[in-house]
Amino acid sequence: MMVDLYRTYDAPLTHETMFGWHRMVMAGERRLSVIGGYRTHSEPMQVVSGAAGRTKVHFEAPPSSPMTDEMEAFIRWFNDSGPNSRAPLPALTRAGLAHLNFVSVHPFEDGNGRIGRALAEKSLAQNLGRPTLIALSYTIERARKAYYAALERNNKSIEVTDWLVYFGETVIEAQRNTIRRVEFLIAKARFYDRLRGRLNARQDKVIARMFREGIDGFKSGLSAENYISIAKTSRATATRDLQDLVALGALTRTGELPHTRYHLNVFAERKM
Repeated sequence: MMVDLYRTYDAPLTHETMFGWHRMVMAGERRLSVIGGYRTHSEPMQVVSGAAGRTKVHFEAPPSSPMTDEMEAFIRWFNDSGPNSRAPLPALTRAGLAHLNFVSVHPFEDGNGRIGRALAEKSLAQNLGRPTLIALSYTIERARKAYYAALERNNKSIEVTDWLVYFGETVIEAQRNTIRRVEFLIAKARFYDRLRGRLNARQDKVIARMFREGIDGFKSGLSAENYISIAKTSRATATRDLQDLVALGALTRTGELPHTRYHLNVFAERKM
């Protein structure tokens, strides 16, 4: 979906655009009655939380019957508010409103959040004249509670200043996260260049697993028990491997037994 967005960001928005994205996002999903089309079920489309019998309704979207009309109006607004269009809006304002309006209509059975974030990126790209390539979804996922709280506060009224402030700050944070991720990937390549041929198979497996956690790494760091589980080795071998990794500068060590934790020393060259 994102590749398609980056390739066609400057094209006008259409129903077919979103239907195609929905098919991509929901590929292989068997529980939905409609894939690649707007919802048609008669039941209320609600966002709820809590156990059965104690559910809290955070939001109820419009019924399914007027979905085509609702989305026709949304598409018309989106295309009319773009740069060089009939009623252009500032970049952050347009992108923030696009996301909020879309998820408030909630036109699909599932996947609305992902498509809504894609629409925000399409909007930003059109105003910038190039794909944004920012980690917007990643940034929202890292603070999901704040995202849903902002949506709940702002989908019941036409006063949405609070949402636009939240969205603008999130886009700025997404830019920061993108820079950090690029720096992390460059540092990862340098890390492996520095240690090429110096890691045994167990160490290589564990290091690769740690890198898959991304910038944030293992929550609270890697423990000896984590190492034993990942490498499928004995405690004595894990202890030797970890000591060797610290000596090589691949890992840093914090804490003392039983709270010893290990962290990737991915920016070692920067500190030298």
